[in-house]
Amino acid sequence: MIYPPVRLRHSLKKLPHKLKKLVNGESVASARRHTLRLLRPNRFPLEPKRIIETIDAQGFGQIRQRYGVKGPSLDWPKFLDLERWVDINIRRIREIELDLARPKRILDLGCGAGYFLYIAQLLGHKGLGLDLDQLPMFGDLTRLLGVRRVIWQIKAFEPLPDLGKFDLITAFLICFNRHKQANVDDLAKHLAPRGRVWLELNQEHDGTFYTPELKEFFQKRGAKIDRHKVVFNSGLLSPVSTSPVAR
Repeated sequence: MIYPPVRLRHSLKKLPHKLKKLVNGESVASARRHTLRLLRPNRFPLEPKRIIETIDAQGFGQIRQRYGVKGPSLDWPKFLDLERWVDINIRRIREIELDLARPKRILDLGCGAGYFLYIAQLLGHKGLGLDLDQLPMFGDLTRLLGVRRVIWQIKAFEPLPDLGKFDLITAFLICFNRHKQANVDDLAKHLAPRGRVWLELNQEHDGTFYTPELKEFFQKRGAKIDRHKVVFNSGLLSPVSTSPVAR
C-alpha cells in the first residue's frame, strides 16, 4: 500500500475541521473581518499599552490613591486594575466588531468606570453611559476618560429617558433577577434602524445566567443566545403581554 506523504496526511486530518468551518460560516466571517481590517488601516490600534498611554497617568494615579485598597479585592476597587479592564474591553470591542464598524452612536447601560465607551471613542464612535451615582469612583473615572454619563436608575416597567436613537445598546455583567430590573421591550424604541442590543449576563450563585422562562422571553423577541450573551436586532419583538423582567 502506498501512503501519502506525512505533510499530506497531516493536511487530510485537518480537512473535516476546515469543512465544518465552511459549513457553519466561520471561514466566511473570518475572511470578512480580515478584509475590513485591511480596508480600515488607520483605526486606533487596539493594543492595551497604546490605549493606556492615552489616559492621564497623573489623574488616574490620584484616583487609584483615593479609592484603591491593598491586596486583591472583589469589591469596586478591582476596577482600578487598568491593564485587566482595558484588556477585557478590547475583547468586547472586537467581539461586537466595533473595530471594524463605521462610526456608531452607543448607549452603555450600567457603564461603570467607562472603559468600554472610552475605547469605542478612540475608534471614532460616540458613546453615552447610563448609571447610578452611588459610587464616586465611577464618576471620577468617567470624567477623567471624557465619557458622557447620564444618572438614571433603571426600574421595571419604567421607560428609559429620551436620549435619542442609538445604533448599539450594550450592558455588561448584568443580572436578571428581582433586585435589578429593566423593561427589555423598551429598548426597541431607542434603537436606530439596523441597530443592535448586546447584553452580557453575569453568572448567578447557582451557576446559571437565566431561568428557562427568561430564556423563552428572550427567544420570543428574536434574540440570539450564546451562553451568557444575548443579542437582539432592531426588529426585536414587543409582544402585547410581557412578563416582569429584571436587570
